[in-house]
Amino acid sequence: MRALIDASVATIVAHADELTALDQAIGDGDHGFNMKRGFEAVAADAPALAAKPLPEALAAIGMLLVMKVGGASGPLYGTLFMAMGKAIGPSPTLADAAQAFGAAVAAVQARGKAEIGQKTMLDVLMPVRDALAGGGPDIARRLPEVAAAAAEATIPIKATRGRASFLGERSIGHLDPGARSSSLLIAAICGVLEG
Repeated sequence: MRALIDASVATIVAHADELTALDQAIGDGDHGFNMKRGFEAVAADAPALAAKPLPEALAAIGMLLVMKVGGASGPLYGTLFMAMGKAIGPSPTLADAAQAFGAAVAAVQARGKAEIGQKTMLDVLMPVRDALAGGGPDIARRLPEVAAAAAEATIPIKATRGRASFLGERSIGHLDPGARSSSLLIAAICGVLEG
């Protein structure tokens, strides 16, 4: 758990400026800063979080993100982690993890009232959910590729949910910051699991 936390924090901190720049183009410009603040709070609590059973650790991370990230991303990422914690057992199989991630994505979808194709983090989370459910021996290597391709696929989409939807046609041609942060986190987590 500690390695997963450390990798996730390092990835968000390293890409905070990039996420902010993406959000400045089609949002309110605070995604990178907010995500960095939230994950730095997770880092500060890492020893206590890593000592908890997996379900409790995920739920606690989710609560921290709700409290510290702010904006729309705090509740959405918080929901993702809290719902994962609620749905997963302490020693999950791949099938258990796929089921729990599916439940978590459904919770994010319900919270954000969004669908795939609306230029949001769901454009990454849903394809990753589907790939994870398909399983396979090299799943930890394949999921980051799925996530990265799905994030890139938001560039030609017109946003119809969230702050970017206010721009209408002008949102086309920009990578969605929530999709990018989702793909970064998936790559960080899979990197630890593959290792």
